[in-house]
Amino acid sequence: MSFLGILMLDTRFPRPLGDIGNPATFAGLQIPVRYQTVRGASPEKVVRANASLALQPFVAAAQELVAQGATMLSTSCGFLARYQRELQAAVPVPLISSSLLWLSAPELAGQRCGVLTIDAPALDASQLMGVGADPATPVGGVAAGCEFQRRLIGNQSFMDLRQAQQDVVDGALALLSDHPEITTLVLECTNMPPYAQAVGAATGKRVEHIVSLLEQRWRSIA
Repeated sequence: MSFLGILMLDTRFPRPLGDIGNPATFAGLQIPVRYQTVRGASPEKVVRANASLALQPFVAAAQELVAQGATMLSTSCGFLARYQRELQAAVPVPLISSSLLWLSAPELAGQRCGVLTIDAPALDASQLMGVGADPATPVGGVAAGCEFQRRLIGNQSFMDLRQAQQDVVDGALALLSDHPEITTLVLECTNMPPYAQAVGAATGKRVEHIVSLLEQRWRSIA
């Protein structure tokens, strides 16, 4: 049976329903999923030191999942958008490195998109250009050192999920305050989808993320 294969960072932080690393997220969508952890690929290394990130372990994990029967692949960190082309070239099945691929999707043509990320200073033009997106796309982040950022980047085993949700909502509101022209919010971080509904309710905007993109792409090839 075919399945969605996901390249996972080496993490231990909580993954509530909606998170890409929670199998129940995909069970609810009736998408079979299998995970492959890339050992040593910590959130800190991928988000903040990705310019020197070794790609071969990700390529090997992707190829292993394809060998097992994966018919589509994704990753558990939106910052891997920088390497979309290289990763896709290494495998014969569709590879969705990041929710940032929404920015060049025909479904959002005509929308004014903005990106909410876990770390705005670390998200540079290379990630946007890696997926064919406009490097001038507005980008905002959660507050530096907030619960959501600190627990995930630090790869800690506990997170106050209620506060994490508030951090993500606050980041979205701040981005919209700076860029009121935005009509659609794209959540870069694969750990943000659990809070997408709250973001939509607080902002009144369309909200897209990695899980919504994977569901759309999976249905298109099923």
